[in-house]
Amino acid sequence: MKSVKDINVKSKKVFVRVDYNVPFDENLNITDDNRILATLDLIQYLIKHNAKIILASHLGRPNGKRDPRLSLAPVCQRLSQLIKKEVQFADDCIGEKVSHMVNQLDDGQILLLENLRFHNEEKNNDEQFSKQLADFCDVYINNAFAVSHRDQASVTGIVKFAPESAAGFLLEKEIRSYYDSVENPKKPLVAVIGGAKVSSKLAALENMLKFVDKLIIGGAMANTFLKSQGCDTKGSIIEEDLLQKASDIIEQAKKNSVELLLPIDLTCAEKFDKNARAKEVLLDEIPDTWMALDIGHKTAQIFARAIQDAKTIVWNGPMGVFEMEKFISGTKIVAHAIADSSAFSIVGGGDTVLAAKLCNVVDKISYISTGGGAFLHLMEGKQLPGVVALQ
Repeated sequence: MKSVKDINVKSKKVFVRVDYNVPFDENLNITDDNRILATLDLIQYLIKHNAKIILASHLGRPNGKRDPRLSLAPVCQRLSQLIKKEVQFADDCIGEKVSHMVNQLDDGQILLLENLRFHNEEKNNDEQFSKQLADFCDVYINNAFAVSHRDQASVTGIVKFAPESAAGFLLEKEIRSYYDSVENPKKPLVAVIGGAKVSSKLAALENMLKFVDKLIIGGAMANTFLKSQGCDTKGSIIEEDLLQKASDIIEQAKKNSVELLLPIDLTCAEKFDKNARAKEVLLDEIPDTWMALDIGHKTAQIFARAIQDAKTIVWNGPMGVFEMEKFISGTKIVAHAIADSSAFSIVGGGDTVLAAKLCNVVDKISYISTGGGAFLHLMEGKQLPGVVALQ
C-alpha cells in the first residue's frame, strides 16, 4: 500500500475515511471518544502539511434515512475540542452545498461530512455515489481499519475515481500489528479465543491453527467443544450443528502439534441471571439444567500458566459472561495473565476490548485493535477489500 507520507498533500483536497462510529448515551453525549482520538495524529499531520481536510464516516444503522439521533454533529464538536481548532460541519455528504464548502476550504482547514449511511448508496457501493465522493478530492486516504472489511462506496468504490489513494497511519498500524502478531510473530504464539458462538469464530479458529503454538478456548463456545468430546454440559449453550466441526478442529490441532486447551471446570448457574444461584464444578458435576457462564478457577489458572512463556498473544473473546460480576472471574484472571506477560499482546473485538477495560488491563496491552469485524476478518485469513482497493 502507498502511505499518506508518500504523497505531497500541500494545498490538496484530502478526503479521509475515518471511523467515528462512537457510542452515545440517551442525551446524545459521546461516552467513548477513543475512535476520534485514534485519528488525531493523521489530522495533525495533514494540518502541518497544509492539506485541505475532508473527513467522512458513518454512524450507527440509519438504513438510508436521515436520523437526527445519528448525526455526526456532536462528533464534530468533540473533534474541535480535541484538536483545539474549528472543524466545519456539512449537513450532508454529497451535493452542491457540500461541494461549495469543500471548494472554500483553505490549507489546514477541516470539514466533517454528515453520516455517509444517510444514503443507502454508501452500503450498496453505488458507483455514482462513489464518484460524487471522489469528485471532492485530489487525494483519498483510508484511515478506517474498522470498516475495511466492507465493500462500500467510501471504502472501495471511491478508490476507482480518486486521482490518488493511500493508507492513513491507523490503517497501516493495524495491518502491521496483525501481521507481526499472527503471520510473522515471535514464537511461541498463543491465541486466546472466547465468546458465545463457535459459528462466529469457526473460520478464524481453522486459520489460526496454521500459525499458533497454543490455542486456548473459553467462553460459551467452549461448551460445544466439550460436548464434542463426550461431556454432558446440561443446560449450557451448545451449537449442535457444529459438534463435528469442533471435533475436527481438535483433531487438526493434534496433527499440527498445536496445544489446544479447554476448560476442566466451570462456573455454572441455575439460569442466565446476575442474581442466579451459581457454583464452581468439575465437568462431570454440572447440575441438571444448569448452564456454564464462566470458566472455573482451576481452568483460569491453567490458561494463565499456558500464557506465561508466550512471546506473542492474540486475544479475541471473553471467557464468560463478564458483564455480570459473578461471572467475570475467569476473564479477569486470563486478562491479568496477558497483561503481566512480557509478550507482544494484541486485543481485537468490541466485547474483548470492553472486557479488558473492566479488568483494568488496557494500559498493559501492547495493541488494542479498533476494528472487531475487520480484525476477525484477518484472523480468518481473508483479505480486507479496503486494503485490496488501495493495492
